Amino acid sequence: MKILAIADEEHPGFWDHYRPGKLAGYDLIVSCGDLKAEYLSFLVTMARCPLLYVHGNHDTHYAKKHPEGCDCIDDQIVTVNGVRILGLGGCRRYNEKGFQYTEAEMARRIRRLRWRLWRTGGVDIVVTHAPPEGLGDGEDPAHWGFACLRQMLDKYRPKYLLHGHVHLRYQTKPARRIDHADTAVINCAGHYELEIPDGPCPPQDRGRVIWKTRFRDPYPGE
Repeated sequence: MKILAIADEEHPGFWDHYRPGKLAGYDLIVSCGDLKAEYLSFLVTMARCPLLYVHGNHDTHYAKKHPEGCDCIDDQIVTVNGVRILGLGGCRRYNEKGFQYTEAEMARRIRRLRWRLWRTGGVDIVVTHAPPEGLGDGEDPAHWGFACLRQMLDKYRPKYLLHGHVHLRYQTKPARRIDHADTAVINCAGHYELEIPDGPCPPQDRGRVIWKTRFRDPYPGE
């Protein structure tokens, strides 16, 4: 399965200077947050493959105009081509705006997924906006990572954690990939291509989400 992971900055080659066929060959697009809804809708239309996303801390505008044709996987586990994918968007709380969480709040979100993780036998890819603590996070409070995400990697040992939030143009020059035990932690700011084997699933189900947990409305009361 060929995956295009994106975050934080719209890539001109996929947007302003798009050429037909540029997105051909991808089986899945994953957004790690902080991208325009119009951009995600454009990508899913042109690529003609599923697009899954989690919220970044700047994605409060999705409440007024969500990415059409895309699936939010915040606090969910989905399976695509037999690959189990978990979504946990948002970043460390540094002001009172949306999709920001304290360490305790993020840890609570992870605990609520325990039964679903047991049911699926674990997870292959974790999609977040913020990175785990000490694995590609920043030095300022707005870009600190979550310790509970690192603990989750130690417990469930997914093959990949895909995140954004820490732009590659920052002066700290964060690494694209950091290997932690069995997990490759990848900073997907801008875009990153990833190719992995399909998991075990019937051939007729390949290329779409084949199992999905109950959807949690990210905009309660809207």
